[in-house]
Order: sequence, then structure tokens, then C-alpha cells
Amino acid sequence: MPHIVLLGDSIFDNATYVGEDPDVITQLRMKVPENWNASLKAIDGNKVDDVYAQLEQLPKDTTHLVLSIGGNDALCCIGILNEKVASSAEVFIKLANLREDFEQQYQKLLQSILSLKLPTALCTIYNPNYPESTYQRIGVTALTIFNDVIIRQAFQNGIPLIDLRLTCNEATDYANPIEPSCAGGEKIVNAIVNAVLEHNFSKRYTQVFY
Repeated sequence: MPHIVLLGDSIFDNATYVGEDPDVITQLRMKVPENWNASLKAIDGNKVDDVYAQLEQLPKDTTHLVLSIGGNDALCCIGILNEKVASSAEVFIKLANLREDFEQQYQKLLQSILSLKLPTALCTIYNPNYPESTYQRIGVTALTIFNDVIIRQAFQNGIPLIDLRLTCNEATDYANPIEPSCAGGEKIVNAIVNAVLEHNFSKRYTQVFY
């Protein structure tokens, strides 16, 4: 029996933000074929280095992994946006340092996941939904350095990519500026199901889903 396990953060672990509406894992269990199973190991607030603990709790019958992580790592760096700098070059240097640190952490985690030799899909970090346009533009731009890492790792390792920036593209997809609503969760689940059912995991290539 195929068994999909969700790893990562509140993109998957969104029950707190949808009230009585179905969360991502509930919707996934409703969408997969009748003889399939799905489990949630993602934890709201987790960062890249927290996923190792999630991997230790994988069900023994796990057949597919889907990872959505990095948003909280980015949030922890948000203070850089308010720092005073002497030149624009200093800004790029700070962003480059953040990118390199994230790439090292994400690459290390992904290699641990791939060592399990289970079909795996990666998710980008979706854009925020801030009501103030300037802050929204800053957030979207800043996230590109984190998403660049995720996209490169997907292509370098030949694994499918779910681009949540394209999946969640309406205000109704968000319960607040950074968490998925029930509607957004349904879109995410549809992308996951499409990736798992349509991608040929026996071949090493990257296919983008949304």
C-alpha cells in the first residue's frame, strides 16, 4: 500500500490556521486513491535542521516523501531587511551569506533524505500575502534567494518540484500572510497528488508541478 509522508513546516501542518475546515493532511487523505495512506510528520515552526527529527519518526511502510521547508529559516533572517548599510554592495553580501548558509543546510538535509532511497518531491517556499504592497514586494524578492537553492537542488538531483508560488496565487489561498488556508491547502494537496501519481520516480529527472 503506497504511503505518502509530509515533512516540513506549517505549509503542511496548518490545522491551527483553518479552524474547523480540513487541514492539508485531512484533504490529502481524502484525495489519494482508496488503498493509499498519508501521514503528517511536518511540524508548524520547524526549520531545516528540525526535519532530521521528523525523519526518525517515519512509518516503516513509507513509500513517498514530500518536503516543504525553508519558510521559517527565511523568517529568522527577516531582521536583515531593517539593518542600515553603507552601500548596496553590503546588502548583496549579506544576502549572499544567507543563501550560502541555507544552501549548505538544505543540501545536507536533502542528501540524508535521498539516502533513504524513497521517491521524494520538493516544494518551493510560496510567496507571502502581505496587505502592504511595499512589504509584499520585499518579501517576494527576499525569498528568491531561498527558492533558488531549492530549485537548484531539485534539478541537480533529478527529483520533482512542486512550485508553491504558482500553486497559491490568490488571496483566498492564505489564512494569514504566511499560512495556507483550507482553499490553499486543497491546491497544495492537488499538486502533491499529481506529482506522486504522474511523475516517473524510476527515472532521474525534474518535473515541475503546481
